[in-house]
Amino acid sequence: MSITKVNCPTCQAEVIWQPESQFRPFCSERCKLIDLGEWADEEKRIAGEPAFAPEKQDQWEQDL
Repeated sequence: MSITKVNCPTCQAEVIWQPESQFRPFCSERCKLIDLGEWADEEKRIAGEPAFAPEKQDQWEQDL
C-alpha cells in the first residue's frame, strides 16, 4: 500500500494522509486556525461572480 503525503496548505510541511493525522490536510491545529482566520478575514475567497449585486444588498436584506 502506498502512503499518500500532502503539503500543509499553511506552512507547506509534509503531512501523511491517514486517520491518525488529526488535522489533515493541515499539520497542526495552529495551521488549521490560521487558514480559518484567513477565510474569515476574506483574505481567501473562491473566484467568481458575486451571488448578488453588492449595490442591491439593502433590498435583498429587506426581502428577508
